[in-house]
Amino acid sequence: MQKLRTLGLSVGAAVALGLSSNAAEACPFCSSQGQTLSGELNQADFIVYGKLSNPQRDKNDFTRGTTDFTIETVVKPNEFLKGKTKLVIPRYVPIDPKDAGGKMLLFCALFARQSDLAAAAIASTASLATFSDNQIDAYRGESVKADSKLPAYLKGAIEVRGKDSFTKLRYFFDYLDSPDLVIGSDALNEFGYADYKEVRELAEKLPADKVLKWIKDPNTSPSRFGLYGLFIGHCGKQSDAKLIRDLLTEPDRKYSSGLDGMLAGYTLLDKEAGWDYAMSLLKDPKNDFPVRYAGLKLMRFFWEFRPDVISHEQVLDGMKALVGQADMADLPIEDLRKWNRWELTPFVLDFIKQESHNSIPIVRRSILRFCVAAPANQTAAKAYVEEVRKMDPDRVKFVEQTLQDEQPKPMNQ
Repeated sequence: MQKLRTLGLSVGAAVALGLSSNAAEACPFCSSQGQTLSGELNQADFIVYGKLSNPQRDKNDFTRGTTDFTIETVVKPNEFLKGKTKLVIPRYVPIDPKDAGGKMLLFCALFARQSDLAAAAIASTASLATFSDNQIDAYRGESVKADSKLPAYLKGAIEVRGKDSFTKLRYFFDYLDSPDLVIGSDALNEFGYADYKEVRELAEKLPADKVLKWIKDPNTSPSRFGLYGLFIGHCGKQSDAKLIRDLLTEPDRKYSSGLDGMLAGYTLLDKEAGWDYAMSLLKDPKNDFPVRYAGLKLMRFFWEFRPDVISHEQVLDGMKALVGQADMADLPIEDLRKWNRWELTPFVLDFIKQESHNSIPIVRRSILRFCVAAPANQTAAKAYVEEVRKMDPDRVKFVEQTLQDEQPKPMNQ
């Protein structure tokens, strides 16, 4: 069965998702992939589950037509649906004869009826009665199996929508291992939009045995290890640290993603052993870039969220090691600038003299950005900026403008 085309997100839809205005507050090891299904509950005027039938093309316009939709379950109600068991969608949706038992979840919006709607649609008493003074825009359709739990999942999401963050996330946690790929992926996506403090509050009360089972399962998707590692770091016991270490070093396991969260969980369970292991990965330039980048994300996590576990001094030690690696030096230098670590100005400036770093344009730019942003009392930084300005004033002007653009704008602008 063909899926209906999904419209792009509006500003209102983004707000409906509850996106954090401060990116630093977001869950650090959780992935998010666009709009969540439950997030669209706020956007849709109504959501119905049922079966498509009788697709008809408009004889006068190949791009238009109608398709009947028999309502089996109303997931999100609307007065417009009162007394209706069938809708006529003003769109031609071809149906695969091999998928005769398939069902569809429709996300719909209502608009004032266009004056030419009756002429554009195939005229019938049913269609005119359905449209009344409104036009249906079935802007998203999810094909689901006849025994799908998706309608019940979304109904539950509506019920917890107005409740506290712990209750909402606990609801989605229970669906993370759903065999329905749409449901499981959507539940995971919900955590991608949650604040770390919300995830932590939930994680501390989760069943560790269930989380460990997911982590040990060789069929667990790599995209989930970051979140599951964060979970176990909060709900597990110190004795679980050895298991996490064994999994991290298991030859047959490849953490294409999620290594950062697993390292965080290991360190939260056993601070000394976990931190030592993470630093050994981070400081070895022979390790693949993704491995060392996971180390960088780990540094950011402990700096921003858990200095009570790993001190800022320890984090800076790791960041300095990463600055020394030319292939990724620009990233930690940018973080040091954002963290206002101006006491490291001599350390950062020293790398402009090293061919390994000076030969890479993006690293040179990060050093210049650091120096432009440095306060006036950092005379060495300002001297370097003026040196570059004499050789290439446009380059300095461009960097100054990009840094200015990063500053938050007043709310009235």
